[in-house]
Amino acid sequence: MNELPALLVALPIFGSIVALLLGLVRARTGWLVAVLTSIVQVVAAATLASRAFGEEPVRYVVGGFTAPFGIELVVDGISGTMAVLVAVVALGVLGYARSAGPRSNAFYATYLLLITGLTGMSITGDVFNMYVFLEITGLTAYALVASGDSGRSALAALKYLLVGTVGASLFLLGIGYAFVATGTLNMADLSTQLAAVEGGYTAPLVQASFGLLVVGLFVKIAVFPLHTWQPSAYAGAPDSVSALISALVSTVAAYALLRIVFSVFTVEFLVANQFARTVLIIGAIVSIVLGSVLAVSQDEIKRMLAYSSVSQFGLVVGAIAIANGAALTGAVIHLVGHAIMKGGLFLTTGLIANATGARTVDEYAGLADRLPVGARVFGVLALAMVGVPPAVGFVGKWYVVLGAVRAESWPLAVVILASTLLTLAYFARVIERIYFREPAADSMTVETADTPAASGIATDGTGLVPVTVGMRATVVAAAILAIGLGVGAFEYGQLLEPTIERLLA
Repeated sequence: MNELPALLVALPIFGSIVALLLGLVRARTGWLVAVLTSIVQVVAAATLASRAFGEEPVRYVVGGFTAPFGIELVVDGISGTMAVLVAVVALGVLGYARSAGPRSNAFYATYLLLITGLTGMSITGDVFNMYVFLEITGLTAYALVASGDSGRSALAALKYLLVGTVGASLFLLGIGYAFVATGTLNMADLSTQLAAVEGGYTAPLVQASFGLLVVGLFVKIAVFPLHTWQPSAYAGAPDSVSALISALVSTVAAYALLRIVFSVFTVEFLVANQFARTVLIIGAIVSIVLGSVLAVSQDEIKRMLAYSSVSQFGLVVGAIAIANGAALTGAVIHLVGHAIMKGGLFLTTGLIANATGARTVDEYAGLADRLPVGARVFGVLALAMVGVPPAVGFVGKWYVVLGAVRAESWPLAVVILASTLLTLAYFARVIERIYFREPAADSMTVETADTPAASGIATDGTGLVPVTVGMRATVVAAAILAIGLGVGAFEYGQLLEPTIERLLA
């Protein structure tokens, strides 16, 4: 059982190799390999996470070396949660991708490598190791975005690659500055050594390291104005890929920011450098407001959801800047909730497109009559994103606002509360058309396995993708989870208390 953290990283690598090799013998066996791997991954992650909610995290040093010299894997309540989230979402998206595609073994091999990168980022205790997994995540995400048949997918992937490479380079440079200042890469050791540098937390080398690491992760999270890759990537990718990367890639990057700020630099750094905290707050406020404004102005549903993510991750950055127990609890809950809600919304958007051909706000007119299941799921997930109780979206915002009030960060508290109305503004446009508008005369009205889809991801290039029971079950499960997680979120917040207290100590 002590090797379970290493197994969690190694398992999807093994699955990826098996999928690729099987593809040489028999095509389209990758999905089954990915499903079996993901099922084992869920069990392993859940087992490990159940041991992590305690006074001490689960630790494993690769190769039998002792920390801080070996690469350490650390699983506490938060990192265990991220590992479970990655595994569960990956398995859920596979239920949709079975019919929606892409279907090649190369796709599923890349899919599993992305899970490797995300899992490694979640549980590593070494900053350079985090960079390695960040690069694995980035490279596989670029490839998955480009897996669509259209030129739009290729262009979106190229843009994602160029911007993402800049972010990764800044992150690596920040690691280099930290290593020059301390001579170590282990997160726990760095937190001690950075304070002992001549000049302490106000030393220029330490400040430069913090700035580079944060800006690099801002690119990966898509904090405004470093968000430019995200709308194109989400809109240009196949629906299955849009759901996966929207649910997990920026989510784990935001978790990495939380880990860098509190496990490496600690709260004392923010106290000694108020300017750093101010930058985080400003980035949060600008992302929340402008992300929502840009979402309201979009006509294409997938681009609207992409700009919504810019706004929602601004909320998490704000919670990190507040830096107290309530805010960090809210940040973690919101990361989990956003992954389920936004991933579910992208899958529902794909389902609707496959059944009706609708991909814009106006094309959703009369959807409640044409596709009742899709309309209801979209409505539930949209209201959950707004923060209507008892959905998980409400609980995350509640904790963050509570943290802002306790910290007397009034501008941020006001913006977070206003974000509820801003979120309602862009989802209300869609819901109004779904339930209170008549469909256009040329709208497709029948939900069958033979209706054309506009996703452009079918292997035959026709756009014909079956709408199956598995696809419907996946989006319904996302809606149920969005409500169920909200019901249990307060109890989960209590479980997180030991982990949060260690981060803030």
